[in-house]
Amino acid sequence: MWLAGGRKTVALGWTVIGRRSTNARCLYSTKSKAYQPLPEGWEAIIGVEVHAQLKAKKKLFSHANTPNNRVGQQSPENTCVAPFDAALPGTLPAIQSESVRLALKAGIALECEIGKTISFDRKHYFYPDLTSGYQISQKYAPLARNGRLKLLFDDGHLSSPEDEVDVRIEQIQLEQDTAKSSHHISETAGSLTTIDLNRAGSALIEIVSGPDLRTPEQAGAYVRKLREILRRIGASDGNMDEGSLRCDVNVSVHRTGEPWGVRCEVKNVNSVRFVMNAIISEMHRQQKLLSAGELVEQETRGYNELDGSTVRLRSKEDAPDYRYMPDPNLPPLRIGSSFLEEIREELPELPAEQRSRLMQQYGVGLRDTNVLMRIGLDDDADVSTAERASDAVAYYEQVAEGRDGQMVMNWIIHELLKTLNAQEKSFAQNPIQASDLGDLLDLVQNDKVTKATAKAFLSELIKTEGKILTEFKQENTSAVQACLESRNALALDSGDALVSVCKEVVEALPDAVEAVRSGNKKVMQRLVGEVMKRTKGRANAKVANQILDELVHPK
Repeated sequence: MWLAGGRKTVALGWTVIGRRSTNARCLYSTKSKAYQPLPEGWEAIIGVEVHAQLKAKKKLFSHANTPNNRVGQQSPENTCVAPFDAALPGTLPAIQSESVRLALKAGIALECEIGKTISFDRKHYFYPDLTSGYQISQKYAPLARNGRLKLLFDDGHLSSPEDEVDVRIEQIQLEQDTAKSSHHISETAGSLTTIDLNRAGSALIEIVSGPDLRTPEQAGAYVRKLREILRRIGASDGNMDEGSLRCDVNVSVHRTGEPWGVRCEVKNVNSVRFVMNAIISEMHRQQKLLSAGELVEQETRGYNELDGSTVRLRSKEDAPDYRYMPDPNLPPLRIGSSFLEEIREELPELPAEQRSRLMQQYGVGLRDTNVLMRIGLDDDADVSTAERASDAVAYYEQVAEGRDGQMVMNWIIHELLKTLNAQEKSFAQNPIQASDLGDLLDLVQNDKVTKATAKAFLSELIKTEGKILTEFKQENTSAVQACLESRNALALDSGDALVSVCKEVVEALPDAVEAVRSGNKKVMQRLVGEVMKRTKGRANAKVANQILDELVHPK
């Protein structure tokens, strides 16, 4: 068949051939692009539709495995395909319960009303990445409705309390993903688009927000918080760069006090920053049209990552154009209350609940708690983001058990992260066991090891992957303390050794001693610093100060 713009689909080879574009434009980075709000008297209405790929092992309506989508580990093209996914004649759908369970987890976590009976519908449209000519989705009896997601300054996503907003979740529907189109340039055939059916039929949930957002910042915070929840409950990995979470943003602009304007949809935006940039571009485009007395046409647009603009794709289809109809091959599903309760009990502690508990249980501040809960979410290590999201908190709680919570927090988010970063390691690559870090902090708290020594030892532990403790790992002993003792690295907090060093410093710096005796107390820090230098940081600074004071001012 022929597509608009001279494109041709070759069905058997899953290949699309078309004309090569000769358009060129000046490129620039949108990262440095300054955001200008709408002029006074104008307001934007924003809604977001999020398509999240579920972490099910099987596809939604077939027994084919879902592809491995991690960067560098993709399944070979067209290898995760069942006959139903390719829309071969005579094949029938068979719903997989794992996808339904994951989708219900999302609905419960977002405080939705779960449908007692859900059904599936066919949404008809024709593109090369939809081989059947229709998508199995939900329109008339979706999985969940009437949820909410509250954006608070306290949750660490918003930069100002003025942006706090309650976002309605209008609907969550379970549906098939499409195939993946890849665009190439061929010297002989022009532009070339290949179709990979690995993704076709994978389970998606579409989460439709109400038109409750007013700024790009709110929209970005909404996507980040939604992704955080989906990762925490294990419903989706939320990796936008890999396509497992994609956003469509709906934007309209109007003068304050007047009816809302015409809505335009920007499709398939694949990063939080791009979501915000697309909204910025679209709301200013519409405002300029309206200010010039022109009309905004309802249409579907795409986002150009190169210059941060939105571009027209097609006029907006209305729902009747999709010719929705109940799928005759899929009977309605009834969701029992006992099944829902079972799923509810499987849910982990959600981010808002966890944040509140950590602050109350460990006496830590809001800012530090937010930093802790975001550790590892952007790591590139080969660990699922859902695991990373909980690993940092679990690690903290192991170390903080029986210890001062704020002290442990300071060491983890300041010293440990700083040292890992300096050695180009992610938190997922942290080699220090929680018990060993706890032992090290105990030595610091009990003045058996100075902070300077502890920081240096922390760095060495990370650099050697913790191997320096191997020979000291014995039952009922602290490997950390044994290792430091073997190096004579424990603190000099009393005894003849520290007194001897202090006497050497007093004799070596007579001018500084005289200055202290004359009333210049600040010079005492020079004497203490010299003690620390000669003991290689092992001296207890407070005790050294006391000994020096007694030597400088003998009774």
